[in-house]
Amino acid sequence: MSLDAATIRRIARLARLGVGEAEIERLQTELGHIIGWVEQLGELDLDGVEPIAGVGHAALRLRADEVTDGDRVEAVLSNAPGRAGPFYAVPKVVE
Repeated sequence: MSLDAATIRRIARLARLGVGEAEIERLQTELGHIIGWVEQLGELDLDGVEPIAGVGHAALRLRADEVTDGDRVEAVLSNAPGRAGPFYAVPKVVE
């Protein structure tokens, strides 16, 4: 498929790309090749071919939604560089 210069300018404007007049011809060729490859995909016979990847049929693994207090203060704070009681202690960052 060949694209005319007006189409290239419109695509560039929609993509908010600054395209100079010297680049229009090169982009016509490159985008034409890309669209040609995409058109070739339409020629494939995909009747009866199932997708090999997707999440449409996957079931989510759910866990029970239980509220707990955690009760792991010591385990959580064991790697803290500083602590003040049951809280993290951090340096003051606002004067």
